[in-house]
Amino acid sequence: MYSEEQLSRYPFFKRAFEKDSINYVLDALTGIVSRQYILGFVRSLIEEGTPFTFGMLDLDNFKFINDTYGHHVGDGVLVSVADGLSKYLDGYGVAGRFGGDELLWINLRDRAYDDKKAFLSEMYSNGKVLRKNIPLADCDPFITGTIGCATYPDDATTYDSLFEMIDKTLYRGKRKGRNCYIIYVKEKHADIQIRQIARRGVYTSMRNLVRMFEMVPGLRNKLHSVAPVMIDELKVSDLYYVDRNRVMRGIRMQGIREDVGDIDRLMSDELFAANDLTNVEARCPVFYGVLSRWEVESLMVVRIGMDNAPTDGYLVCAEPRNRRLWQEDECALMFFLAKLIAARIRIDGEVFLGDDW
Repeated sequence: MYSEEQLSRYPFFKRAFEKDSINYVLDALTGIVSRQYILGFVRSLIEEGTPFTFGMLDLDNFKFINDTYGHHVGDGVLVSVADGLSKYLDGYGVAGRFGGDELLWINLRDRAYDDKKAFLSEMYSNGKVLRKNIPLADCDPFITGTIGCATYPDDATTYDSLFEMIDKTLYRGKRKGRNCYIIYVKEKHADIQIRQIARRGVYTSMRNLVRMFEMVPGLRNKLHSVAPVMIDELKVSDLYYVDRNRVMRGIRMQGIREDVGDIDRLMSDELFAANDLTNVEARCPVFYGVLSRWEVESLMVVRIGMDNAPTDGYLVCAEPRNRRLWQEDECALMFFLAKLIAARIRIDGEVFLGDDW
């Protein structure tokens, strides 16, 4: 876990600590910098004209680890990799959590191609960060990851264009089979049309949702059918369904049944998304109590209903120990699924799922 002293080497974090505590700046699970602050650090370096190399590390097959060993093992893997990455960067860089199984890193030392190659090669060697077994209580999974990186200002001169370069290289690494690193080279990667691919990806996800939703009868079965697609796309541990009686149940995790009777007070629109619970605490003490007990930091709630008709319930993303900013395509998928459910309820009429669903 980073200390205030370590991060205060950099003016951006020194200024941050004048208004925020270390606990707010760090990701609660991993102890590295939270998404909000690692991205703020990147923006500050660009504004100051400070050269750096910026990369994203995506852990390979992380969903398989969670599904096979349990989420406590997944958390252990994230903590171990984040710790190794922060120590590897100590003295010339900072690590942060982007969300789910994606970590970000900033290297203020290595900008030439050969230097970046040596830096990344060592990261994959000798158990420094990746390609190693992580001994945990019940198992010791072998962990690999895919990295894409680019350099400011050599490859890009703005925040958005730099992130686009990283997207392209990370996508290339995944297409090559993962467990590798890709350094952005204009001649090789400039023509990769990552934005078009991303748009096709959202369409593909929506198409798959429709197919899986219509494949089985009954709302309970439909929710279980689409859950794997949504969990994988959103990189969350579970989705939650709130019925007409304002009872919230886990779609994937059996046995969860929570009264969230005041959730309606939160919804002034079709969708609510936030990376903290300030508004929930102010408006919905019952719902807030449930989320606090689960150590939830990031929340997305989507209304299930058609036009001005009564609300039939809600879909909820409530991620424990993970402060994140919900992306436009993630909100779109949740909204789309909520409308599928609402349309089905209108067709089938009253829906009863049962307490043992």
